[in-house]
Amino acid sequence: MTVSERAHELAMAAAQAAADKKAQDIVIIDVGDQLAITDAFVLAAAPNERLVLAIVDAIEERLLQLPEKAKPVRREGERGGRWVLLDYVDIVVHVQHTEEREFYALDRLWKDCPQIPFVDRDLAQSAAGPAAGPAAAE
Repeated sequence: MTVSERAHELAMAAAQAAADKKAQDIVIIDVGDQLAITDAFVLAAAPNERLVLAIVDAIEERLLQLPEKAKPVRREGERGGRWVLLDYVDIVVHVQHTEEREFYALDRLWKDCPQIPFVDRDLAQSAAGPAAGPAAAE
């Protein structure tokens, strides 16, 4: 894996923020060996423009809450709400309408790059069952 520790932290926080807003098809791609301008892409999809924008807002809020705050150096595509790009230098986040995600297929375009595993913490907790909840520790 060629991503920096900072890029990994940002990517995981962005992916979880997207998952918390019900984003679909969340993928993190390590593009550091292929691109000099960033370490990773975070891809997420949503079925409508309002949800795309809500996911983008949630990602921005979450990354501002990190101990070492992160603010995008560039934000593009917000007006249309079909494909919004957030450039954090270490990572680039693409939140796309489901139709754009399928048409442009960025994950297939970058298929030679390794993916960084991401599991939504809510899905992981529900898969572990009720014994994994806070009451199990008592």
